Amino acid sequence: MTQAHFALGLGLGTQNRKGEWLDTFYARPVLAPAAKMVDAILSVIEPVEGNTASAVTKDQMAQIAEALKAAGNKDQAELAVQLASGSQPLVVTLLATDDAPSSVPEGYLKLHLLSHRLVKPHSINLTGLFGALPNVAWTNKGAVDISELKSRQLDARLRGEMLEVMSVDKFPKMTNYVVPSGVRIAHTARVRLGAYLGEGTTIMHEGFVNFNAGTEGPGMIEGRISAGVMVGSGSDLGGGCSTMGTLSGGNNIIISVGKECLIGANAGVGIPLGDRCTIEAGLYITAGSVLTIIDADGAVAGTTKARELSGQSDLLFRRNSKNGAVEVLTNKSAIALNEMLHAHN
Repeated sequence: MTQAHFALGLGLGTQNRKGEWLDTFYARPVLAPAAKMVDAILSVIEPVEGNTASAVTKDQMAQIAEALKAAGNKDQAELAVQLASGSQPLVVTLLATDDAPSSVPEGYLKLHLLSHRLVKPHSINLTGLFGALPNVAWTNKGAVDISELKSRQLDARLRGEMLEVMSVDKFPKMTNYVVPSGVRIAHTARVRLGAYLGEGTTIMHEGFVNFNAGTEGPGMIEGRISAGVMVGSGSDLGGGCSTMGTLSGGNNIIISVGKECLIGANAGVGIPLGDRCTIEAGLYITAGSVLTIIDADGAVAGTTKARELSGQSDLLFRRNSKNGAVEVLTNKSAIALNEMLHAHN
């Protein structure tokens, strides 16, 4: 019997004229698949070892459906039947281990695992993902190879149509692949595939969520959740605020926001926050920010750099309007989201 695998996905995708993968769609990715399921698939395709993405024919996918049905995997068997009935290129991706992705299908399977809430940010290996994914023109007709875009646009115009290019990026928007239950997303282009959105999350029009980042939910997001940042339940990111990601100045520090925090409008955070912390509107706290400590009696009790307060709870960060000093004191008023905002997610 086959040894345990990390994940698998029966999928379909888009290829360029050279037969290279541009994207892959997995309707029902599987984390830690049963050995019988893997054995059923391997009984049809060429025996593989390690992490592999095997292109398969419609006939092979139909055979996989029969094998899965015989092995008692009804859900995946039904999916395989549906895939075999289509016209898109098909792929079976088997990840024996959680190693760095080395191909488009492998990378997309891991992004799907995140957005399907099967794994959480920072819990899987995404090393080298940027190098594994091509830059793609995302259009109303799906993924298009950049080098083929001009001819595809001309072909469309000759038919009296328009090929609309929504973005040119390595990552597509999440909702074209996964729509998690119990969330609201006002502007879907602002959430990348690979985002993790917990139940009860609301992403407003100016909110943004990068890959390998997201929310525990519930939460109101009107600001930016950068790559690698996780926001705890009950927290509110105000309009235009920002969290510093590891790709844009956070270095090796993993930025996170705890439970029931408030980051005010146009504010920002560059340190991990504990629970029930508040940053006033317009104030950006970085690791090197020098903070004046205010004690319980309102007196100055010294100074510290913000990095020394990483992960601590019940803190209020504010700027003194008289002398301009950035102050930190105990947050005496816990932040509670308006339940009406999330009651109907």
